[in-house]
Amino acid sequence: MSNAEYLSPSKYVDSDNPDIVRFAKQAVAGIAGEKPRALALYRAVRDGIAYNPYLDYSDRGVFRASDVLHAKQGFCIGKAALLAACARAIGIPARPGYADVRNHITSKKLRELVESDVFAWHSYTELFIDGKWVKCTPAFDAALCERAKLAPLEFDGEHDSLFQPYDPSGRDFMEYLEDRGAYADVPVEIIWPEFQRLYPKLVAHGQASGDFKADVAEATKDK
Repeated sequence: MSNAEYLSPSKYVDSDNPDIVRFAKQAVAGIAGEKPRALALYRAVRDGIAYNPYLDYSDRGVFRASDVLHAKQGFCIGKAALLAACARAIGIPARPGYADVRNHITSKKLRELVESDVFAWHSYTELFIDGKWVKCTPAFDAALCERAKLAPLEFDGEHDSLFQPYDPSGRDFMEYLEDRGAYADVPVEIIWPEFQRLYPKLVAHGQASGDFKADVAEATKDK
């Protein structure tokens, strides 16, 4: 089966953007081998782009790889698109994938905006490494994990790495509910109506103000 569509630029996984190409090449400079290069990209996106869900979701830029790179921040969908774009830019087939998850640890503000602990269309990236598709999630950066008292989610390039099921104290962190599959591009035409239906307060709010890292630290300080 050809992976041509997973190597080609698309509207939101815009791997031909010059800044994405530059970022990807810098991340893998001096690194040989498909797997080591993929792991370098994973770490570059995970930790080089801050996780921030306080966004204006009516702005399609929050779903587009190049916009996330320029902003140096994004939520799971944008960061997964960016990792896919970076991988394609250096010749590794990649595609964004999606799942519904239950998140047990979040900020009070985000919980109030979402009005649920279920997050639909949580995004990961699938990379084609050594002849097989492997899932990884570059969403939560190391700085955020430190504030939330979590170990950053590691990825070895061989096994799926979707999310931390438990925090270091053994408490539930995230729970996988339903896999929605992978796509060649971010399916914004499907996700946006779903966000409007499931999270009307979040999408009507515009961009939430505040410091998500500080809010998470406050929410977890006594745990």
